[in-house]
Order: sequence, then C-alpha cells, then structure tokens
Amino acid sequence: MTAAIALGALVSGCGSPAPSRTAAPPPAVEAASPMTPAAGDRPVILAVGTSLTAGYGLDPDDAWPSLLQNRIDAVGLPHRVVNGGVSGETSAGALRRMDWLLRQRVAVFILETGANDMLRGQEVEATRANVDAILARARRQMPPPRLVLLGMRAAPNLGAEYVRPFASIYPDAARKHDAVLVPFVLEGVAGIQRLNQSDGIHPTAEGQKVVADTVWRALEPLLR
Repeated sequence: MTAAIALGALVSGCGSPAPSRTAAPPPAVEAASPMTPAAGDRPVILAVGTSLTAGYGLDPDDAWPSLLQNRIDAVGLPHRVVNGGVSGETSAGALRRMDWLLRQRVAVFILETGANDMLRGQEVEATRANVDAILARARRQMPPPRLVLLGMRAAPNLGAEYVRPFASIYPDAARKHDAVLVPFVLEGVAGIQRLNQSDGIHPTAEGQKVVADTVWRALEPLLR
C-alpha cells in the first residue's frame, strides 16, 4: 500500500458517524479519566482528537495518550494525561466540546483534528476557522495552557487545490497561537502495512507507539 493510498484510506476510516449534537458530553469523553491514582493534584495534559487519539480498535492502554502517560511516569514528571479522543469527530465537533472539556484546568492542550473534515467535503477555510477557534478558546483559560498542534495531510487524490491550502492550516495556526507544531501526526506510520490494522486505516499498537514517539518529542521540552 502506498503512502498516498493509505492516507486516502485514513480519511475514509476516521469518518465513522460523528456524535450527535447534544448538550451532554459524548460517552467517549465521559470515559476519559485520570490514568494514575491520586491524579487530582497532577497538572493535566488534555489530548483532543479523533479515532487516532481515541485508539480505535485497540485497548485504551495502547492509545498514544496512555503511552505518553507511561513515558511521563517513567521519567518522574507530575503530569497526567486525559484522552479526549472521539472517533468520527470533525473539527466542528471538537469546537462544540471545548467549554465542557475545559471545565478542568489544563496545563498542556494537544489538538489532533482535520481528517474527518476531508471525508465530509468540508471547505478548507471552515476547517481552518474551527482549528483557529479551538486554539483561541484553549488560550482563554487562565493561566493559558501550552499548546501542541498535531498536523494532518490531505489525501493527494483530493487535488492540489485542496491539498495545498489544507496543508497550510496547521503551520499557520501554530504560528498564530504560539503552538508547538508536529507537522504530520502519522509520520512513519501512514502507508506502512505492519503498523496499521487490517482496515489499513488505524494504527496498530505498534503504530501507536510510533505516534507516541512523535508526539513525545514535541511534548517533553514543554514539561521540563
């Protein structure tokens, strides 16, 4: 499977039906909880994202937010990671959840979104506006959290008229909001068969380890 085909499959596979628009938080978010005992006193790292963050098809302990928690605990840092991933969610859905998610004080806010927008034919500028609004909302918390933005690439078959402006969403937003940018969250995973599940879409447990490594390189300096 080529990287281009795999990325196109990712766009399709992350697009399971989005959560309904209700006032209550979706079950996947209600299930997000501190990953270590006595976590209430630990600074929160909140990871908001799609099935890539939720760990679709895997034990929750194999999703990259849980793997980050293992790294954090191993090096003796005080932070706890909360997995706010929801399969099938668009950037608009993530934006709708922000007030609920930020009822807790967050020290580091990690955002992974955009793949499902492509599946739904979302206009690039609408996705750009949502990413901008999500990061702006996070920054309104006092004190504001440090921001990490995980980039996504558009499938090449969408055409240069879509791919180029989509690619600019993430570096533009990172510069505007002083976020640490991970250019492509699936670097080293997309297109590699052994690192993806049988659907050719979602990372395996081994693939999630690669994602965790990629995110950790951006996150660790913020925690020191």
